[in-house]
Amino acid sequence: MTAVPAPHPHDSEAQSVPAPVPFRLCAFDMMTPVHQSPGLWRHPESRIAAFDRLSYWTDLARTLEGGGFSALFLADILGLYDVYGGGVDATVRGGVQWPLLDPFTAVSAMGAVTDRLGFGVTASVTYEQPYLLARTLASLDHFTAGRIGWNIVTSYQDSAARNLGLEQQLPHDERYDRADEYLDAIYRQFEGSVEPGAVRADAVAGIFADPAKVHPTGADGEHVRVPGVALAHPGPQGTPFLFQAGGSPRGRRFAREHAEAAFYIGPTTAHVRRFVDQTRSELQTAGREPGAIRVFAMVTVVVSETDEEAQARLVGYREHVDIEGALALFGGWTGVDLSGLDPDVPLEHVENEASRTALAAFTTESPDRVWTVREVAEFVSIGGRGPVIVGSPATVADELQRWRDQTGVDGFNICAAVRPADLERFSALVSPELRRRGLLREPEAGRTLRENLTGDGPRLPAGHRGVRFRPGRS
Repeated sequence: MTAVPAPHPHDSEAQSVPAPVPFRLCAFDMMTPVHQSPGLWRHPESRIAAFDRLSYWTDLARTLEGGGFSALFLADILGLYDVYGGGVDATVRGGVQWPLLDPFTAVSAMGAVTDRLGFGVTASVTYEQPYLLARTLASLDHFTAGRIGWNIVTSYQDSAARNLGLEQQLPHDERYDRADEYLDAIYRQFEGSVEPGAVRADAVAGIFADPAKVHPTGADGEHVRVPGVALAHPGPQGTPFLFQAGGSPRGRRFAREHAEAAFYIGPTTAHVRRFVDQTRSELQTAGREPGAIRVFAMVTVVVSETDEEAQARLVGYREHVDIEGALALFGGWTGVDLSGLDPDVPLEHVENEASRTALAAFTTESPDRVWTVREVAEFVSIGGRGPVIVGSPATVADELQRWRDQTGVDGFNICAAVRPADLERFSALVSPELRRRGLLREPEAGRTLRENLTGDGPRLPAGHRGVRFRPGRS
């Protein structure tokens, strides 16, 4: 990709050059052989076959911390992608987000070998019990000294619904209605059930915790009931830092009530700019500060010492892509089966109960382009639905700065095609260049994830919905 040149001063009048706006980096990964780039597990530099070894993830955590990353964002789903071809053969054959391990199980170990890196872990409000999830999140917040975040999802797969006791998934907007109640039950546990200072461990007085500062949550809604006292006392952040990735109108409404950071995947700067502008405008309408939600855009980076070497590397990557696996991935995201279609037929928009944002990126939100089935498969095969930045460290830094300037995002979720090699190369090659330019805002040891990502205090900010559940607040 070609970097956009900086403007030159006029000959007759000196102009001051504005200081660069630094941004945060998160890594976007998943505990599975194929995350966003089907077939790349076969690349000679790939070591992802060891995804089921704890050492793979602790080594990755050390690498990311050395590269100045603020967090490792771990995606998760609860079913198999079974839309393409009406079954799971392509998914299983290609390792397309299967087998899939539980991301929560590795966080304590990764936290133990780092002291600045945070962890954004995905959990579904449709299937996880809020009473038990609150305990898990509180435990990890304690064990990581406040470096845990929760990526709130409602889940979008019928296969997950069937295996978790439902005939089919709940309707799209109903999932978010339930999620609103669920989050209020979570806030009641983290913000209201156990007051700060309740746990005293006072051996002289014989009081471990003060009963006067421990309260029933009293959550009693249409979808969610948690009447009793929280099972664990809150960690350093109280409510863990809250990520959310919904891009539909109902998902954005949910985000403006709850999210502290939003994760968006868009193939162009125009897509991402539209999301950023919508988010900040809707926040203001909802009475929150326009910058109350930090926005992270996903990009896949292929870097080498020179632009030519990086382009050659990308050509080598394309020799290993799995087109059928890419269509299985796309079918799982969208609920649309593209098997058996003419590869040159245009993609059409349909409404269903799967993830609406994924399909819209190639249909209603791309008015200037008609995507064919073939083009979608080729695009998805490296980097999923997001852009791919290719080049030398300087070119990659130029492109990240251009994306930051043209979209207004607060940071990036960096995705790897060949894992973990691409994240290792980014940390070794791109991070030093970003530091040299003053573009990398790095996390600090001794601070919580919320402090590192927002610059504010460790607890939910005053304007957040969850604060109303603190004792003495209406």
